[in-house]
Amino acid sequence: MHTTDVDRSDPAYRAWLSEAVRKVQADANRSADTHLLRFPLPEEWGIDLYLKDESTHPTGSLKHRLARSLFLHGLCNGWIRPESPVVEASSGSTAISEAYFASLIGVPFVAVMPRTTSREKCRLIEFHGGRCHFVDDPRKMYAEAAALAERSGGHYMDQFTYAERATDWRGNNNIAESVFSQLRSERHPVPAWIVATAGTGGTSATIARYVRYMQYDTGICVADPEYSCFFDGWRDHDPAATGERGSRIEGIGRPRMEPSFMPGVIDRMMKVPDAASVAAVRALDAAIGRKAGGSTGTGLWSALKIVAEMADNGAKGSIVTLICDPGERYLDTYYSDAWLAEQGLDIGPYAGAITTFLATGRWPD
Repeated sequence: MHTTDVDRSDPAYRAWLSEAVRKVQADANRSADTHLLRFPLPEEWGIDLYLKDESTHPTGSLKHRLARSLFLHGLCNGWIRPESPVVEASSGSTAISEAYFASLIGVPFVAVMPRTTSREKCRLIEFHGGRCHFVDDPRKMYAEAAALAERSGGHYMDQFTYAERATDWRGNNNIAESVFSQLRSERHPVPAWIVATAGTGGTSATIARYVRYMQYDTGICVADPEYSCFFDGWRDHDPAATGERGSRIEGIGRPRMEPSFMPGVIDRMMKVPDAASVAAVRALDAAIGRKAGGSTGTGLWSALKIVAEMADNGAKGSIVTLICDPGERYLDTYYSDAWLAEQGLDIGPYAGAITTFLATGRWPD
């Protein structure tokens, strides 16, 4: 993970470490909790759908929580050192957040990313002082990031391995504890389902572990995009499952079963076509006036299908999913009809399905 060492007893290093940890922890103290927004559904259904808006973090995404935890994990383990670069393999959002924290404590940061990463994400990484290092094949990110850290004497953060262990899943104001606290005064305070998406798998692992630890009767569903192997690996109990290409839905979906993805804590998975993800995220904008990234659409599509199942069975309750990052990062992709045509994506049937469901309460066959 890192190639050079420092004397851990050196007073100068201990002073630097103490100050770096203080700065990272202070960021959490300055940040208010994120909002839990309601998606409008007919009152008579007796079902409430909420979206945890993680786009309001200082770096604009769910990954701000992860990056903070990874930096504290790396600092307290002695892996992140003064003046040594931090290197990460990322499709963008984690890298933006890690560039922010690297700048906060004064260390260099390099993001190893697919060349297809959105221009806006690259701009934000550089805005926070990071550097973008591109690869043509997303499957080669990991090896390139590790090699780059080796060559530079830096630390490879490796979010895909450490995401599930860097976060305190028992509580300590993690995302799961926040959701249940915010639902406390609602008519259905314990959700029937929480729907997450998976890039590293760290969020779904944190939420699922917390639910079990607190003994809540809540199911965990993971929505997986079209070009991802997570669903196949979960369905087939195959930890060696792989995919042939990178995901078009930035931030989620992987071509391999990541170490932080924990199939054993997941109750259900859904495979979501990319066109459905885009249709859902555009429906969200129409419903609440909030643009979000494609991964939000993947989760929302699955959440709406679960709402339809509950309505069909006469069940009451609540469902929670996530707004992972803002749609302004994707105006030239998910909100561009030209990009959809270039990708061969027809969102019409999926948009129609959502419209029909919201009008009638039934999901079209």
